[in-house]
Amino acid sequence: MAGLRSKKEYLSSLRDNREVYFKGRRVSDVTKHEYLGKVARHLCLEFDIAENPNYRDLVTFEPKRDGKRYSRYFKIPENSNDLLARNKMIDLGTRLGKTVVLLIKEIGTDCLFALNIVSRMIDKKYGTAYHKRVNEYHDYCMKNDLAMSVAQTDVKGNRSLGPSDQEHPDYYLRIVEDKKDGIVVRGAKAHTTYAPLANEILVIPTRAMSEKDKDYAVAFAVPANSKGLKMIASPFGGDSESSFHNPISASRHMTESLTIFDDVFIPRERVFLQREWDFAGQLALRFVDFHRFTAISYKAPLLDLLVGTAFLMADYNGIGDASHVRDKLAKLISYAETVKAMTAASAHSCRIVDGVAIPDPLISNTAKYYFASNYHQSLSYLQDIAGGLVVTGPHELDVRGPATKKYIERYLGGKGVSAMNRLKAINLVRDLTASDFGGYYQLLQIHAEGSIEAEKLAVYRAYNPKPSIDYAKSIAGIP
Repeated sequence: MAGLRSKKEYLSSLRDNREVYFKGRRVSDVTKHEYLGKVARHLCLEFDIAENPNYRDLVTFEPKRDGKRYSRYFKIPENSNDLLARNKMIDLGTRLGKTVVLLIKEIGTDCLFALNIVSRMIDKKYGTAYHKRVNEYHDYCMKNDLAMSVAQTDVKGNRSLGPSDQEHPDYYLRIVEDKKDGIVVRGAKAHTTYAPLANEILVIPTRAMSEKDKDYAVAFAVPANSKGLKMIASPFGGDSESSFHNPISASRHMTESLTIFDDVFIPRERVFLQREWDFAGQLALRFVDFHRFTAISYKAPLLDLLVGTAFLMADYNGIGDASHVRDKLAKLISYAETVKAMTAASAHSCRIVDGVAIPDPLISNTAKYYFASNYHQSLSYLQDIAGGLVVTGPHELDVRGPATKKYIERYLGGKGVSAMNRLKAINLVRDLTASDFGGYYQLLQIHAEGSIEAEKLAVYRAYNPKPSIDYAKSIAGIP
C-alpha cells in the first residue's frame, strides 16, 4: 500500500550499520539481537495494525493532494476530532501491545507538530526558512512511513547550572562548527526511547536558553546510522523469557538509549533551529503540549489492566465481597476513569494555533500529574488484593515437575479456579508490580514525558487565577 511499510520492510530498514552498543559490545544487527530484537518485533505491531482491515480507517488517512494512504499519525491535528482519533490510535496500539506503548510514530509526530508551529514564529521574527524545511521533512517521513525517535533530554551535569556554565561544555548538546552546507554538533541526550530501533532521530532543546547559551539552541533531524552517532542501549525492563512468569515482559518491552553525537554533521535542510536562543524554551514546551497528550492516551490500557487484574484476583481469592476489597476496587476504577475523562476533555478543549489543534495543556498536565502521583498507591491496592504468592509462588519448573505438580495443583487452587490459572493471574500481578519490568514501569510512570514536579509546574503556568481571585473578592466584598 502506497505510503505504508510492512513489518518486513521496517525490519530491513534497521540493518544499516548503525552504531549501537549493548552491555559494552557493538550490536551487528539490532533485529537479531537477543534483547533488542525482541523490542524490534514488538514495534512491528505499529506496521501490522496499519495492514489490518479492521483498523485501516482509524490508523490511516488519505490526503486530498495525492490520493494515497498514509499513517494517520502524520496527519496534523486540525480539531478535537483529529485529537480524539489520535488518542484512539495510541490506545489501540498500546492495548494490542499488552500495555507497552509503541512510540515510533507517536513521539516523532508530536515533535513535528511542535516544529510546525514554532518554525513559523522564528521565520516571522528572523526571516529564516525553517517552516519550509519542517514541512518538507514531515512529508519525507510520512511518504516513507519512517520510525522516529525524539532526543530531547540533555544529560545536564550540574542541574543547578545552565548549559554554558557547566564544568565542561558538552553536558548539553551544542553546535561546535558552522559549515557552508550545514552544522556539526556534539553532546549527548539521555532517555531516548526506541532510538536503536528508529530510522530518524529528531533533536530539540530540553529547556529555555539565555543569549550566552545560543550554541545550545539547536533542533535538527538525522538518520539513525549517521556518522558519529552512537547509541548505548539500556538493558533494563525485560530480562525474562518465560511467558508463565512474565506474561507481558517476556515478549513486550521497551528500550532507551544514551544517544551520543560525536561531532555529527547535520545538512542545512535538516536544521530547524540554529542559535535562535529565544525560541528554545518555546519549542521545548510546545513539544510537551503534544507529548503529554500522547502520554495520557497510552495510560488507559494499563489502567484497565490494573482494574481487571484486581477484580480477577479478588474473585480467585474469594474476597470480592469484603468491604476493604470493594473500597480498593472502587478507588482503582475512579483512578482509571478520571484519567480517561481528562484525556478526552483535553482534546475537546483544544486550542487552534496556525491551523494546528493543541490539546489543552492545563487538562493534559493535570491528568498526567494525577496519574503519576497515584500510580504507586494503586499498585499497593493490587498487591494487597493479590496476596503474598506474588513473590513467594513456585517456579514454572515446579508447577510442571512430576514430583511437585500434584502438590501445587492440590494446595494452590482458589475459588472455582485451578492452581495453574490462579498462578497465571498472580504472575501477571508480579510482572506488573514486582519484577524487573514492574520496577522499570514504576519509574517510567513517574518520569516519562516529564517528572511530577515538571507537571505541577506546567499546571501552575497554564492556570489563569484571575477569574478565581475576582470571584473570591466578590464574595468577600473586596472592591
